Amino acid sequence: MRSTITSRGQTVIPAPIRRQFHLSSAEHLEWLVEDGRIRVVPVRADPVDAFRGQGQGGATGRLLADRNRDREQE
Repeated sequence: MRSTITSRGQTVIPAPIRRQFHLSSAEHLEWLVEDGRIRVVPVRADPVDAFRGQGQGGATGRLLADRNRDREQE
């Protein structure tokens, strides 16, 4: 799939990709440059939900524990 970049730097996310990743007009995207490539990653409203599935196990529990400690220190 391809899209065009406008003179204002805007582009359109193809409809099949929007449907597959459940993207709406209110979504935020993060642009990452890695090894000379561009990656576009949806930024979910819930950071824990966005993190889920990215680690090798147990990371979600550690993240939640860290967040709880942060809250207790406030």
